[in-house]
Amino acid sequence: MALPLLRWSCRRPPAGLGAYLKLNRLNEIRNQSFVKKQASLSCVVSGVRYCSSDGEGRRQIWKIDIPNPFVWFRMKFSFFVIRTYFDKDFSIDDFTDGAKQALAHVSQLLSQCQFKKLEGLVANDVIGKLEEKFADLPSSYKRAISADPDDIVYTTTADVGFCYQDDGRKFVSILMRFWYLTSAQLPEDILEEAQIFQVFIEKNGKSISKRLLTANYEFQREFTQGVTPNWIITRIEHSKLLD
Repeated sequence: MALPLLRWSCRRPPAGLGAYLKLNRLNEIRNQSFVKKQASLSCVVSGVRYCSSDGEGRRQIWKIDIPNPFVWFRMKFSFFVIRTYFDKDFSIDDFTDGAKQALAHVSQLLSQCQFKKLEGLVANDVIGKLEEKFADLPSSYKRAISADPDDIVYTTTADVGFCYQDDGRKFVSILMRFWYLTSAQLPEDILEEAQIFQVFIEKNGKSISKRLLTANYEFQREFTQGVTPNWIITRIEHSKLLD
C-alpha cells in the first residue's frame, strides 16, 4: 500500500504533552458534552449562532457548510495509515480531546507570557519566535489568545503529515484547528471578519458580546523505535492575533 506524500521538516520532540494527548478520554473533557457532540460532526464552522438563554445554561450551535469530500476522505485515510503503520490504538476522537486540553493550557500560559513553562510542551524554536511576537503585543490581544475550555466550540483536523528520515527516524504531524469564543476587547479593523455572538447568562441577566476566533496548533510525535512516545507542539497560529 502506498503511503501519503511525506513532507515537513522533522524535529525530535521532547517529553511534555503526554498528559494531554493520552489515548484515553479525560474527565474534564467528558463533562463538556456540548463540545464532544460538536466534535463528532463533520461540518466546518463558517457561520455559528451561539446562545445560552435558558435556566440551565445550555448552549446551541448551528453549523453550515459541508466540507470537501476529498479532504474528508484524505483525513480518514491518514488516520488509517497511523493505525496501520504507527499506532494500532490511535483514536482521532481521543486525540482531539487531548488536543483541546493542550490548547486551553498552552494558550493560557501564552497569554500570561509564561514562556519558561512552555518548555517540553512547545518546540524550543517556536517558543523563541513567540517571545519575539509577544514583546510588542497589546494586552487585549494577549487576553484573546487564552482559550477557556468552556469556550472551545468546535475542533477539526486540518491536515496530517508523515516524515521519514534517511537515518530511519519517522514522525507524524497532526494540524488541529480550533474555534473558540473570547470576550476580550479587540479593534474592529483587526477582526473585521470575526463573527459576533451574544451570550445570555440567566443568573445575572447581562448580555455579553463574544467573538469567534480560530487557532491552529500542530502536534508532532516521533515514532522511531525506542523513542519515548510524546507529542510536542511545533506550530501555533492565532488568526489575526499571531499571524
